[in-house]
Amino acid sequence: MMKFKNTLIIFLGIIAIIFAGGTGQRMNTKTKPKQFLELHGKPIIIYTMEHFNDHELIDGIIVVCVKEWIDYCRNLVDKFHIEKVKAIIPGGSTGMLSRFEGVKKARELYPNDTICLMHDGVRPMIDHDIISRNIESVEKYGSGVTVAPAIETIAVKTDSDNKVGQIIDRSRCQMAQAPPSFRLGELYEVHKDAIDSGMNDCIDTAYLMQMKGYDVYTVEGSAENIKITTPTDFYTFRALMDIRENSQIFGV
Repeated sequence: MMKFKNTLIIFLGIIAIIFAGGTGQRMNTKTKPKQFLELHGKPIIIYTMEHFNDHELIDGIIVVCVKEWIDYCRNLVDKFHIEKVKAIIPGGSTGMLSRFEGVKKARELYPNDTICLMHDGVRPMIDHDIISRNIESVEKYGSGVTVAPAIETIAVKTDSDNKVGQIIDRSRCQMAQAPPSFRLGELYEVHKDAIDSGMNDCIDTAYLMQMKGYDVYTVEGSAENIKITTPTDFYTFRALMDIRENSQIFGV
């Protein structure tokens, strides 16, 4: 994408930072992290990367990976021809510090106005439209946070054992997914400020941005945009992929 300022053409990139830092403890995987588990001969993280690699508006991808698996990840990127990957770097000791490492690396390669989509490596069911809607939201509002309607009633915990606090009207609730999307420079400044003040374990980018005074706007996600954290999630992913494959073969 580009902007015109006087007679100069300034190119503003649109990038994805994909986080592959999990170790798979909740998946009970002993041989490899969950993002590298395979379905039909392809690792989960490659399914994820392909959506961004194939999107016509995405200029580059930065992968934040478990340090010991960087070479393995790089080999996968070469094997499956994920050409838009610009860097694969190690993460930090927490999710928030890993996000900051990804943002710092992106800032070395792209200007502050770059639109940045931050996605989980284990959300392989994202699609072209969700990516496009995130880009459009950042262009229009400066932010985009992917959400899906809450399908269960939410009860707020209290300090008392087993006592239910407020029960929130489900129609007013949305479940945050990924990606959250913002301008790169703002992501950098907010994360740096928070870390400099001693905060290093905030698990949610949208919460952090809102806490620092930024307006956050929602983007329509999908119930299929699941995060693969447990064996049940993996079986759900496999079933969804089989449904898609069968619909292509049989025209269902």
